[in-house]
Amino acid sequence: QVQLVESGGGLVQAGGSLRLSCAASGRTFSSYGMGWFRQAPGKEREFVAAISRSGGSTYYADSVKGRFTISKNNAKNEVYLQMNSLKPEDTAVYYCAASVRRITRIRDEYDYWGQGTQVTVSS
Repeated sequence: QVQLVESGGGLVQAGGSLRLSCAASGRTFSSYGMGWFRQAPGKEREFVAAISRSGGSTYYADSVKGRFTISKNNAKNEVYLQMNSLKPEDTAVYYCAASVRRITRIRDEYDYWGQGTQVTVSS
């Protein structure tokens, strides 16, 4: 079992930055590929970024490539999402997720989910 708790969301103006954090319980954090997803009102939950178990590989959605960076600290059991050059269309609830797979962008391949943190970008 893995429990995930996100933090760092908030209200920011367009062009600004936020850093999301996700703290994981358990002693096997390094065994999980981690991902960030987001869900805007009335929309499906969509993939944002993923990182492999070791942190050596990453995937990004085209919409965030070059603006967002995912990273992982296995010693601290934490994963991060640095979000720069934020746009109003980035407004959503952001979820952290853990997968037993090495790395994946497929929502249904994630086994554990956090409760989410709200990110609102004003224009």
